[in-house]
Amino acid sequence: MKAKLGLVLGSGAARGWAHIGAIRALEEAGIVPDLIVGCSIGAFVGAAYADGQLDRLEQWVTNLTWRDVLGFLDVTLSGGLIKGEKLIEFFERHFTDVAIEELPKPFACVATDLENGREIWLREGSTAAAVRASIALPGLFAPVEREGRLLVDGGLVNPVPVSLARAMGAEIVIAVDLSADIVGRALRGKSGAASSGWTQRLLTTIGLSDGVKLPPVTSVLATAVHIMQTRIARSRLAGEPADVLLQPRLARLALMDYHRAEEAIAEGRAAVRRMLPAIEHALSL
Repeated sequence: MKAKLGLVLGSGAARGWAHIGAIRALEEAGIVPDLIVGCSIGAFVGAAYADGQLDRLEQWVTNLTWRDVLGFLDVTLSGGLIKGEKLIEFFERHFTDVAIEELPKPFACVATDLENGREIWLREGSTAAAVRASIALPGLFAPVEREGRLLVDGGLVNPVPVSLARAMGAEIVIAVDLSADIVGRALRGKSGAASSGWTQRLLTTIGLSDGVKLPPVTSVLATAVHIMQTRIARSRLAGEPADVLLQPRLARLALMDYHRAEEAIAEGRAAVRRMLPAIEHALSL
């Protein structure tokens, strides 16, 4: 009897489009997961994949410009820089929000209870609402209220939630970790100078920066969160290892580089190619 295969898609903001490339490369190799688990951007991509909407998602993200991304940002200083409602409204309109338990493939995602720091597994109810909670990066996206709890990004407690996939019955787990080469490089461009990038243009546009070429607040915040999530991910993966860990090399992409999907997708494919012998070996056991 074939072992149940779980695919775990980790957190990582705009780097998460690499998940699309990883899924494509796995399928081209004849490897199709039986269940999908996601955290943060991994929940966004994983939900679309579980709903059979990956083609539509890829078409959308590969046509994004930075101005398109700016249009999704509903700025607020209450709870976070961005409410996130425009993004989720788009998800609901274009990717048909259904209950998690009604998705064609089993799916779940992770969020964090802001009051007590507990890891929350979202396995039922509105898919869009669950994804919105899982992507609520503190300081950037406003928290989400769900059943009396305030929920934020699941990456604070379990950035690569292998444990949830195991709990759902996965006997073999392939996990995608987007943070392997981030720490120490996230604030720097290729020349080694502090990067002004997309986030600098964003803050200048909305009047929260004077255009001085220093790391913008979102980059500083994102780098701090990525450092924390990387340490947490390493600790969790040491105790709850995946059978195969894919680690796309994505340090060149910044927090808000959602318009650079083609680069991320290509690196997701490359990560699978590098690990394909290990994947095939794991599946043969």
